[in-house]
Amino acid sequence: MGHALALVHALGGCTVTLHDADAGVLTRAPGLIDAALKTLREGGAVTGADARATRARISPTPGLAAALSGADLVVEAVVEKPEVKRAVFADIDRHAPRDAILASNTSYLDIFPLVPEARRPRTAIAHWYTPPYIVDLVDLVPGPETRAGTVAMLHRLYRGFGKAPLVFERMIPGYIANRLQAALNLECLRMIDAGWVGAEAIDHSIRHGLALRLALLGHMRKMDFTGLEMVRNGLAGGTFDPAPATGRSATLDGLIARGRTGVAAGAGFYDYPGTDPAPHYRARDLNLLSLKTALADILGEDEDDRR
Repeated sequence: MGHALALVHALGGCTVTLHDADAGVLTRAPGLIDAALKTLREGGAVTGADARATRARISPTPGLAAALSGADLVVEAVVEKPEVKRAVFADIDRHAPRDAILASNTSYLDIFPLVPEARRPRTAIAHWYTPPYIVDLVDLVPGPETRAGTVAMLHRLYRGFGKAPLVFERMIPGYIANRLQAALNLECLRMIDAGWVGAEAIDHSIRHGLALRLALLGHMRKMDFTGLEMVRNGLAGGTFDPAPATGRSATLDGLIARGRTGVAAGAGFYDYPGTDPAPHYRARDLNLLSLKTALADILGEDEDDRR
Protein backbone atom coordinates (compact mmCIF):
# COMPACT_ATOMS: atom_id res chain seq x y z
CA MET A 1 0.00 0.00 0.00
CA GLY A 2 2.97 2.37 0.38
CA HIS A 3 3.21 3.52 -3.21
CA ALA A 4 -0.59 3.65 -3.51
CA LEU A 5 -0.93 5.86 -0.43
CA ALA A 6 1.84 8.10 -1.72
CA LEU A 7 -0.21 8.46 -4.90
CA VAL A 8 -3.42 9.23 -2.99
CA HIS A 9 -1.79 12.06 -1.07
CA ALA A 10 -0.03 13.45 -4.13
CA LEU A 11 -3.32 13.41 -6.06
CA GLY A 12 -4.73 15.43 -3.16
CA GLY A 13 -2.06 18.07 -3.66
CA CYS A 14 0.44 17.06 -0.97
CA THR A 15 4.18 17.02 -1.46
CA VAL A 16 5.09 13.42 -0.65
CA THR A 17 8.35 11.82 0.42
CA LEU A 18 8.14 8.04 0.04
CA HIS A 19 10.39 5.78 2.12
CA ASP A 20 10.80 2.02 2.46
CA ALA A 21 13.44 0.12 4.41
CA ASP A 22 13.67 -2.34 1.50
CA ALA A 23 15.65 -0.67 -1.30
CA GLY A 24 14.10 -2.97 -3.88
CA VAL A 25 10.58 -1.98 -2.89
CA LEU A 26 11.50 1.68 -3.06
CA THR A 27 13.07 1.22 -6.50
CA ARG A 28 9.93 -0.45 -7.85
CA ALA A 29 7.55 2.14 -6.41
CA PRO A 30 7.86 4.82 -9.15
CA GLY A 31 6.97 2.28 -11.84
CA LEU A 32 3.90 1.18 -9.89
CA ILE A 33 2.85 4.79 -9.40
CA ASP A 34 3.30 5.53 -13.10
CA ALA A 35 1.21 2.47 -14.02
CA ALA A 36 -1.58 3.55 -11.66
CA LEU A 37 -1.56 7.09 -13.06
CA LYS A 38 -1.75 5.70 -16.59
CA THR A 39 -4.83 3.69 -15.59
CA LEU A 40 -6.40 6.75 -13.98
CA ARG A 41 -5.80 8.71 -17.19
CA GLU A 42 -7.33 5.95 -19.30
CA GLY A 43 -10.33 5.84 -16.98
CA GLY A 44 -10.83 9.60 -17.23
CA ALA A 45 -10.15 10.23 -13.54
CA VAL A 46 -7.19 12.57 -14.20
CA THR A 47 -5.80 14.48 -17.15
CA GLY A 48 -2.30 14.12 -18.49
CA ALA A 49 -1.34 17.42 -16.88
CA ASP A 50 -2.79 16.27 -13.54
CA ALA A 51 -0.82 13.03 -13.76
CA ARG A 52 2.46 14.83 -14.48
CA ALA A 53 1.92 17.30 -11.64
CA THR A 54 1.02 14.47 -9.28
CA ARG A 55 4.10 12.47 -10.20
CA ALA A 56 6.32 15.51 -9.63
CA ARG A 57 5.05 15.77 -6.05
CA ILE A 58 6.38 12.30 -5.09
CA SER A 59 10.04 11.83 -4.15
CA PRO A 60 11.32 8.34 -3.19
CA THR A 61 13.90 8.83 -0.42
CA PRO A 62 16.12 6.01 0.93
CA GLY A 63 17.01 7.70 4.23
CA LEU A 64 14.31 7.77 6.92
CA ALA A 65 15.65 10.90 8.62
CA ALA A 66 15.62 12.77 5.31
CA ALA A 67 12.17 11.44 4.46
CA LEU A 68 10.72 12.71 7.74
CA SER A 69 12.45 16.08 7.75
CA GLY A 70 9.82 18.82 7.88
CA ALA A 71 6.88 16.40 7.61
CA ASP A 72 3.43 17.61 8.69
CA LEU A 73 1.84 14.15 8.30
CA VAL A 74 3.57 10.77 8.56
CA VAL A 75 1.66 7.82 7.10
CA GLU A 76 2.75 4.37 8.33
CA ALA A 77 1.90 1.32 6.20
CA VAL A 78 4.25 -1.46 7.30
CA VAL A 79 3.56 -5.16 7.92
CA GLU A 80 0.90 -6.05 10.52
CA LYS A 81 3.32 -7.23 13.20
CA PRO A 82 3.31 -5.38 16.55
CA GLU A 83 7.06 -5.63 17.04
CA VAL A 84 7.74 -4.18 13.59
CA LYS A 85 5.30 -1.33 14.07
CA ARG A 86 6.71 -0.54 17.52
CA ALA A 87 10.21 -0.25 16.03
CA VAL A 88 8.99 1.91 13.15
CA PHE A 89 7.10 4.22 15.51
CA ALA A 90 10.25 4.59 17.62
CA ASP A 91 12.23 5.55 14.50
CA ILE A 92 9.54 8.04 13.51
CA ASP A 93 9.63 9.51 17.00
CA ARG A 94 13.38 10.08 16.70
CA HIS A 95 13.25 11.86 13.35
CA ALA A 96 9.83 13.45 12.71
CA PRO A 97 8.98 17.01 13.82
CA ARG A 98 7.33 17.08 17.23
CA ASP A 99 4.10 18.53 15.86
CA ALA A 100 3.75 16.03 12.98
CA ILE A 101 0.58 13.93 12.89
CA LEU A 102 1.13 10.17 12.72
CA ALA A 103 -1.48 8.14 10.79
CA SER A 104 -1.34 4.34 10.77
CA ASN A 105 -2.90 2.26 7.96
CA THR A 106 -3.26 -0.78 10.24
CA SER A 107 -6.04 -3.15 9.22
CA TYR A 108 -6.81 -4.56 12.66
CA LEU A 109 -4.07 -3.89 15.25
CA ASP A 110 -4.57 -1.58 18.22
CA ILE A 111 -1.41 0.41 17.47
CA PHE A 112 -1.80 3.04 20.18
CA PRO A 113 0.09 1.19 22.96
CA LEU A 114 2.95 0.72 20.44
CA VAL A 115 3.38 4.47 19.85
CA PRO A 116 5.76 6.46 22.09
CA GLU A 117 3.72 8.21 24.76
CA ALA A 118 4.60 11.75 23.71
CA ARG A 119 3.31 11.04 20.17
CA ARG A 120 -0.07 9.61 21.13
CA PRO A 121 -2.05 12.90 21.22
CA ARG A 122 -1.22 13.43 17.53
CA THR A 123 -1.62 9.80 16.43
CA ALA A 124 -4.67 8.24 14.76
CA ILE A 125 -5.55 5.34 12.50
CA ALA A 126 -6.30 6.19 8.86
CA HIS A 127 -7.13 2.85 7.27
CA TRP A 128 -7.54 2.63 3.48
CA TYR A 129 -8.87 0.00 1.06
CA THR A 130 -7.19 -1.34 -2.06
CA PRO A 131 -6.80 0.40 -4.46
CA PRO A 132 -6.98 3.58 -2.35
CA TYR A 133 -6.62 5.89 -5.35
CA ILE A 134 -10.04 4.60 -6.49
CA VAL A 135 -11.82 3.30 -3.37
CA ASP A 136 -12.87 6.29 -1.26
CA LEU A 137 -13.55 4.82 2.19
CA VAL A 138 -11.05 5.83 4.90
CA ASP A 139 -11.56 4.58 8.48
CA LEU A 140 -10.44 7.23 10.98
CA VAL A 141 -9.94 6.05 14.55
CA PRO A 142 -8.62 7.99 17.57
CA GLY A 143 -6.73 6.40 20.43
CA PRO A 144 -7.51 6.98 24.11
CA GLU A 145 -5.06 9.90 24.21
CA THR A 146 -5.65 11.31 20.72
CA ARG A 147 -6.63 14.99 20.64
CA ALA A 148 -9.96 15.70 18.97
CA GLY A 149 -8.26 18.09 16.57
CA THR A 150 -6.05 15.32 15.19
CA VAL A 151 -8.89 13.28 13.73
CA ALA A 152 -10.73 16.45 12.69
CA MET A 153 -7.70 17.53 10.65
CA LEU A 154 -7.48 14.16 8.91
CA HIS A 155 -11.20 14.25 8.20
CA ARG A 156 -10.93 17.70 6.59
CA LEU A 157 -7.86 16.66 4.62
CA TYR A 158 -9.38 13.51 3.15
CA ARG A 159 -12.78 15.10 2.48
CA GLY A 160 -10.78 17.70 0.58
CA PHE A 161 -9.26 14.89 -1.48
CA GLY A 162 -12.79 13.82 -2.46
CA LYS A 163 -12.61 10.75 -0.24
CA ALA A 164 -15.28 9.36 2.11
CA PRO A 165 -13.76 9.24 5.62
CA LEU A 166 -15.72 7.55 8.41
CA VAL A 167 -14.87 8.55 11.98
CA PHE A 168 -15.08 5.92 14.74
CA GLU A 169 -15.31 6.83 18.41
CA ARG A 170 -12.94 4.03 19.39
CA MET A 171 -10.96 1.14 17.94
CA ILE A 172 -13.10 -1.71 16.62
CA PRO A 173 -10.78 -4.43 15.22
CA GLY A 174 -11.52 -4.70 11.51
CA TYR A 175 -13.68 -1.54 11.54
CA ILE A 176 -16.94 -2.18 9.62
CA ALA A 177 -15.99 -3.17 6.07
CA ASN A 178 -13.25 -5.61 7.09
CA ARG A 179 -15.48 -7.28 9.68
CA LEU A 180 -18.19 -7.78 7.05
CA GLN A 181 -15.60 -9.11 4.60
CA ALA A 182 -14.31 -11.50 7.25
CA ALA A 183 -17.82 -12.86 7.87
CA LEU A 184 -18.37 -13.25 4.13
CA ASN A 185 -15.02 -15.02 3.73
CA LEU A 186 -15.88 -17.43 6.53
CA GLU A 187 -19.24 -18.41 5.03
CA CYS A 188 -17.96 -18.65 1.44
CA LEU A 189 -15.08 -20.90 2.45
CA ARG A 190 -17.38 -23.00 4.64
CA MET A 191 -19.67 -23.67 1.66
CA ILE A 192 -16.74 -24.59 -0.61
CA ASP A 193 -15.01 -26.73 2.04
CA ALA A 194 -18.29 -28.62 2.59
CA GLY A 195 -18.66 -29.23 -1.13
CA TRP A 196 -21.98 -27.41 -1.35
CA VAL A 197 -20.98 -24.95 -4.10
CA GLY A 198 -17.94 -23.72 -6.02
CA ALA A 199 -16.30 -20.32 -6.32
CA GLU A 200 -18.12 -19.58 -9.58
CA ALA A 201 -21.56 -20.12 -8.03
CA ILE A 202 -20.72 -17.85 -5.10
CA ASP A 203 -19.51 -15.04 -7.36
CA HIS A 204 -22.53 -15.47 -9.62
CA SER A 205 -24.85 -15.06 -6.62
CA ILE A 206 -22.97 -12.00 -5.34
CA ARG A 207 -22.72 -10.22 -8.69
CA HIS A 208 -26.29 -10.90 -9.82
CA GLY A 209 -28.02 -10.94 -6.42
CA LEU A 210 -26.28 -8.98 -3.67
CA ALA A 211 -23.89 -6.50 -5.27
CA LEU A 212 -26.34 -4.45 -7.30
CA ARG A 213 -28.63 -3.74 -4.37
CA LEU A 214 -25.82 -3.21 -1.88
CA ALA A 215 -24.06 -0.75 -4.17
CA LEU A 216 -27.19 1.41 -4.40
CA LEU A 217 -28.68 0.99 -0.92
CA GLY A 218 -26.09 -0.32 1.51
CA HIS A 219 -27.29 -3.16 3.71
CA MET A 220 -29.33 -1.49 6.44
CA ARG A 221 -31.41 0.51 3.96
CA LYS A 222 -31.84 -2.68 1.93
CA MET A 223 -33.41 -4.24 5.05
CA ASP A 224 -35.85 -1.32 5.20
CA PHE A 225 -36.91 -2.07 1.64
CA THR A 226 -37.23 -5.78 2.45
CA GLY A 227 -39.42 -4.94 5.45
CA LEU A 228 -38.19 -5.35 9.02
CA GLU A 229 -40.89 -7.85 9.93
CA MET A 230 -39.57 -10.15 7.20
CA VAL A 231 -36.04 -9.64 8.46
CA ARG A 232 -37.18 -10.57 11.97
CA ASN A 233 -38.98 -13.65 10.64
CA GLY A 234 -35.77 -14.72 8.89
CA LEU A 235 -33.85 -14.42 12.15
CA ALA A 236 -36.47 -16.41 14.02
CA GLY A 237 -36.57 -19.10 11.34
CA GLY A 238 -32.99 -20.09 12.07
CA THR A 239 -32.28 -20.90 8.43
CA PHE A 240 -28.69 -19.69 8.80
CA ASP A 241 -26.19 -21.38 11.07
CA PRO A 242 -23.01 -19.27 11.39
CA ALA A 243 -19.83 -21.05 10.43
CA PRO A 244 -17.44 -21.76 13.32
CA ALA A 245 -14.27 -19.68 13.20
CA THR A 246 -11.66 -22.46 13.17
CA GLY A 247 -8.88 -20.31 11.75
CA ARG A 248 -8.37 -22.79 8.89
CA SER A 249 -9.83 -23.68 5.51
CA ALA A 250 -8.97 -26.86 3.66
CA THR A 251 -9.73 -25.11 0.38
CA LEU A 252 -7.35 -22.23 1.08
CA ASP A 253 -4.64 -24.54 2.38
CA GLY A 254 -4.88 -26.67 -0.76
CA LEU A 255 -4.72 -23.73 -3.17
CA ILE A 256 -1.76 -22.17 -1.37
CA ALA A 257 0.09 -25.51 -1.26
CA ARG A 258 -0.22 -25.67 -5.06
CA GLY A 259 1.11 -22.13 -5.47
CA ARG A 260 -2.29 -20.74 -6.40
CA THR A 261 -2.06 -17.71 -4.13
CA GLY A 262 -3.93 -15.13 -6.21
CA VAL A 263 -3.61 -12.78 -9.16
CA ALA A 264 0.07 -12.03 -8.58
CA ALA A 265 0.85 -15.77 -8.82
CA GLY A 266 -1.24 -16.25 -11.96
CA ALA A 267 -3.88 -18.38 -10.25
CA GLY A 268 -6.08 -18.58 -7.17
CA PHE A 269 -9.69 -19.67 -7.25
CA TYR A 270 -9.46 -18.69 -10.94
CA ASP A 271 -6.68 -18.72 -13.54
CA TYR A 272 -5.08 -15.42 -14.63
CA PRO A 273 -3.24 -16.03 -17.92
CA GLY A 274 0.19 -14.56 -18.60
CA THR A 275 3.29 -14.05 -16.50
CA ASP A 276 2.61 -10.36 -15.78
CA PRO A 277 -0.25 -9.63 -13.36
CA ALA A 278 -0.32 -5.92 -14.27
CA PRO A 279 -2.96 -6.25 -17.05
CA HIS A 280 -5.32 -7.97 -14.63
CA TYR A 281 -4.97 -5.17 -12.05
CA ARG A 282 -5.34 -2.57 -14.80
CA ALA A 283 -8.57 -4.18 -16.03
CA ARG A 284 -9.91 -4.31 -12.47
CA ASP A 285 -9.09 -0.65 -11.87
CA LEU A 286 -10.63 0.53 -15.15
CA ASN A 287 -13.82 -1.37 -14.37
CA LEU A 288 -13.88 0.04 -10.83
CA LEU A 289 -13.52 3.56 -12.24
CA SER A 290 -16.41 2.98 -14.64
CA LEU A 291 -18.60 1.56 -11.87
CA LYS A 292 -17.65 4.39 -9.50
CA THR A 293 -18.57 7.00 -12.13
CA ALA A 294 -21.92 5.33 -12.82
CA LEU A 295 -22.76 5.12 -9.10
CA ALA A 296 -21.79 8.77 -8.58
CA ASP A 297 -24.16 9.77 -11.38
CA ILE A 298 -26.98 7.77 -9.78
CA LEU A 299 -26.40 8.62 -6.13
CA GLY A 300 -25.13 12.18 -6.43
CA GLU A 301 -23.53 13.84 -3.42
CA ASP A 302 -25.49 12.04 -0.71
CA GLU A 303 -24.26 13.39 2.63
CA ASP A 304 -25.04 10.05 4.28
CA ASP A 305 -22.37 8.55 2.04
CA ARG A 306 -19.86 11.45 2.35
CA ARG A 307 -19.75 12.07 6.08
